[in-house]
Amino acid sequence: MSERAAPHYCPYCGDEDLVPHEGDAEKGAGYAWACYSCARVFRVKFVGLRSAAVAGGAGPTGTEGNR
Repeated sequence: MSERAAPHYCPYCGDEDLVPHEGDAEKGAGYAWACYSCARVFRVKFVGLRSAAVAGGAGPTGTEGNR
């Protein structure tokens, strides 16, 4: 997989001034992003889907009908 989806904002300060951080790219650990506003470097990783969300099951509390 060579394409990457860019995050829209920094998870720490909320700013949108992000650039790819090339320091970790050669290590094969995924892509990191640098925020120019707060000077943090972070990585975003997709873990997977919850089975309840895929199956159309219960909500976040584990019960149905709490709407």
